[in-house]
Amino acid sequence: MEETEVDLLLAKAAGAVDGEGAPPGGPGAQAAAMRVNEKYSTLPAEDRSVHIINICAIEDIGYLPSEGTLLNSLSVDPDAECKYGLYFRDGKRKVDYVLVYHHKRASGGRTLARRAQHGDAGPAARSARQDQPLPGKAGPLGAGEPEPPLDYHEDDKRFRREEYEGNLVEAGLELERDEDTKIHGVGFVKIHAPWNVLCREAEFLKLKMPTKKLYHISETRGLLKKINSVLQKITDPIQPKVAEHRPQTTKRLSYPFSREKQHLFDLSDKDSFFDSKTRSTIVYEILKRTTCTKAKYSMGQGEGRKKDSALLNKRRKCDRYGITSLLANGVYSAAYPLHDGDYEGDNVEFNDRKLLYEEWASYGVFYKYQPIDLVRKYFGEKIGLYFAWLGVYTQMLIPASVVGIIVFLYGWATVDDNIPSMEMCDQRHNITMCPLCDKTCSYWKMSSACATARASHLFDNPATVFFSIFMALWAATFMEHWKRKQMRLNYRWDLTGFEEEEEAVKDHPRAEYEARVLEKSLRKESKNKEKRRHLPEEPTNKWRQRVKTAMAGVKLTDKVKLTWRDRFPAYFTNLVSIIFMIAVTFAIVLGVIIYRISTAAALAMNSSPSVRSNIRVTVTATAVIINLVVIILLDEVYGCIARWLTKIEVPKTEKSFEERLIFKAFLLKFVNSYTPIFYVAFFKGRFVGRPGDYVYIFRSFRMEECAPGGCLMELCIQLSIIMLGKQLIQNNLFEIGIPKMKKFIRYLRLKHQSPSDHDEHVKKKQRYEVDYTLEPFAGLTPEYMEMIIQFGFVTLFVASFPLAPLFALLNNIIEIRLDAKKFVTELRRPVAVRAKDIGIWYNILRGVGKLAVIINAFVISFTSDFIPRLVYLYMYSENGTMHGFVNHTLSSFNVSDFQNGTAPNDPLDLGYEVQICRYKDYREPPWSEHKYDISKDFWAVLAARLAFVIVFQNLVMFMSDFVDWVIPDIPKDISQQIHKEKVLMVELFMREEQGKQQLLDTWMEKDRKKAEPCNNHSPAPAAPPLPPPPEGPDFPGGSL
Repeated sequence: MEETEVDLLLAKAAGAVDGEGAPPGGPGAQAAAMRVNEKYSTLPAEDRSVHIINICAIEDIGYLPSEGTLLNSLSVDPDAECKYGLYFRDGKRKVDYVLVYHHKRASGGRTLARRAQHGDAGPAARSARQDQPLPGKAGPLGAGEPEPPLDYHEDDKRFRREEYEGNLVEAGLELERDEDTKIHGVGFVKIHAPWNVLCREAEFLKLKMPTKKLYHISETRGLLKKINSVLQKITDPIQPKVAEHRPQTTKRLSYPFSREKQHLFDLSDKDSFFDSKTRSTIVYEILKRTTCTKAKYSMGQGEGRKKDSALLNKRRKCDRYGITSLLANGVYSAAYPLHDGDYEGDNVEFNDRKLLYEEWASYGVFYKYQPIDLVRKYFGEKIGLYFAWLGVYTQMLIPASVVGIIVFLYGWATVDDNIPSMEMCDQRHNITMCPLCDKTCSYWKMSSACATARASHLFDNPATVFFSIFMALWAATFMEHWKRKQMRLNYRWDLTGFEEEEEAVKDHPRAEYEARVLEKSLRKESKNKEKRRHLPEEPTNKWRQRVKTAMAGVKLTDKVKLTWRDRFPAYFTNLVSIIFMIAVTFAIVLGVIIYRISTAAALAMNSSPSVRSNIRVTVTATAVIINLVVIILLDEVYGCIARWLTKIEVPKTEKSFEERLIFKAFLLKFVNSYTPIFYVAFFKGRFVGRPGDYVYIFRSFRMEECAPGGCLMELCIQLSIIMLGKQLIQNNLFEIGIPKMKKFIRYLRLKHQSPSDHDEHVKKKQRYEVDYTLEPFAGLTPEYMEMIIQFGFVTLFVASFPLAPLFALLNNIIEIRLDAKKFVTELRRPVAVRAKDIGIWYNILRGVGKLAVIINAFVISFTSDFIPRLVYLYMYSENGTMHGFVNHTLSSFNVSDFQNGTAPNDPLDLGYEVQICRYKDYREPPWSEHKYDISKDFWAVLAARLAFVIVFQNLVMFMSDFVDWVIPDIPKDISQQIHKEKVLMVELFMREEQGKQQLLDTWMEKDRKKAEPCNNHSPAPAAPPLPPPPEGPDFPGGSL
């Protein structure tokens, strides 16, 4: 078709639009934003002669044989110009943030595409903003289109968005709306921060930016320099191939950004001076403090509408806060910064996200160091510190794993030389043990527990004591090493002077807190009004009344805060809920204990000898698996309950909210994860009583006993299965499977809601549409929590499981890449948050490290046989060896002293009649005067155990504190560099002031010389004003 025919058709379409709506040249059309269906025309507005194209009008004149093929061929795809959503449609302004909202389209016909932008209009347009429709909204409906039914709540959300976005424009941001997307019913508001806004906010936030001043970083000399160069060459193959990770010899001096001192900074490339992370952080700060407070919603006449309007207005008065409150109320459904682009594909433009994917988030680079500086550059300091801490923790697990393997191999090599296990396995001793349960269990030979005794020696040997001391010192060294690493990162990332800014952020009240305060203020104000109504009226003093009225608004929220009385119901609910959930955990452990006892009794009645010989292994394994499943399920439940309990407390600041949430979640998950292990370590076999006088639960279930070799082997099985199960199922499968399942469900939902047009599917998604389908970032608390729980498994009971550091190391190698892949590919880009440390998690780590010393002391002294062996060796052994130790730890019982109904049903199960059976305890024999009483040997062993706990705890604590004292928190070279930076900054400003003073003196000298000839020939005139200083790069705006 000829081009003139196309112009004629477009002119007819324009005529149809002019007939139905406002004239194109009228003020309404000029003020309203352009709405163009991208499917039919994608030319810029200035290149088109028709401002609004009504597609329905083109369809009415009968010209659409196929859907938009001809008109699409006349234009160039604008998505390529804007890099598919990374820039505004002009291809110049970068999208720094995106707001997402849901809107309802008319269902009667094709919806009109709505793409509009505002924020760059002139002052006159901004002043008239309240009298014009919000840009991007639909104009008057066509004559043939039915009016959609009114939804007052949706209208209220729309009015809030209009007001909020207008306030954002007044704050200096530039917005562009897009409702013509592949996601049905979802609109996007793209936000761009211009240069002047970025400078203003950077100055408010005191962002440290690099200046033009370069200085050399002092390098090590002599032997240390040679060692560093050798190490650098050795580790070069495992270094990531990114520019940020290379060793730097020079560094730019950083200084808080100031508009008055822009000449100090390198502004040659303004587009890259503020990176995408900093730009999104600045926009987010504006979004948080920008409010929508005006209740301008009106819903026509009628009593019902007036009530609804009053209710909504009341809500709006209590909801006058920024983006967090608008997200909570559903005004916007999401808000996030954009990723830099795609991370895989042949024709993908290179970006930081793609580089992170290749050098960090790939399993093929598991052996390499992390590019921490690039992670910080892309995600911010808080996430960068998490991955740096995780990397340091994983590196420190390497020596712990090596020592643990050596301890395990030592036990394996000496198992055949262990005299107690040899005596237990010797058939010639013929030791007959008492029944493990009433009636159904019979007598059994100690030699049947040979395998358990030999396996116990792998973990219960003298080397485990050394390993416990080593791990306590390892924990202290790890904490000190992390503090030094943290200081190096603070120096590299320009966070050394961050305290004041952090305090300012910390004290900023949360929206929910201020809403409660405002609600309390309004309630107090209404009570005061009620009191004033009942008081007799005084003679009015107009001046006093005016002062009271003026002060009323100030006092409404001034000095009003939530006291303990306001929070008492929430505190009481927290206390009761936490106690109840801990009681639920104990009840579940008790239920598992009953399961073990009843299952052991049931298996003892089995006729198969193989089943009866493996009762302990079967019961222990199945009980641990039940515990593991319950722990994983309750972890998810407790996480949700902890968040709810923290919300009802209404903490004042975000920092307070996060710390309270972490404390509750850690407390509940700690109890949930370690209660079964604590039971096996410290309670199982302690309160069983003795044959003839056993302790019963609910008068039916006899308390279970430890094996002859002790409970340490069972503790090892319990710890290993729970630790490995949590890491495999909860930390890995859940982290991989659940996000992918959520993403797939979201994809199916969006696919079902989106239109089925062919062109819609062919059209490539915009960047903000792709990011919208990703999982929202939920914070770092789950990531830290799983690592802290793992740290507890590694340190708390390491005496019973020396291989725990090895399994933790293998898990963390996968965990780093798994978390990296999740952050790069599965999650929306989080807002960068500045932080100089890992916060409350450091204190929790220190607490776990201190608790580990105490627990390991008790495990060695009470759970293992280490102390009884030492006591026997030095007090009771006749020849100075361990021969006779097993017989020494067993007491005797006369079977005639069984209580009625508790003796075995089959006393001849071993083939002979038993008169005396043995049990593990220190008690007097039946032929003694005080039969079955606790013997002196018990008190001797108990005293030795308690003495070991005291000595071990104080010795290891002292050694840990000594390590803490010896290793300085700040490396010497970093402290020197920080001091050097301060000196250089002072010198820089002194030279600047001296230059200004010299220039001023030169001007005054010139003025004085000019005035001298005049003074010789005429009276002295008034002193002329100083000429303005010249403008230049060193003196912007001519200011001194």
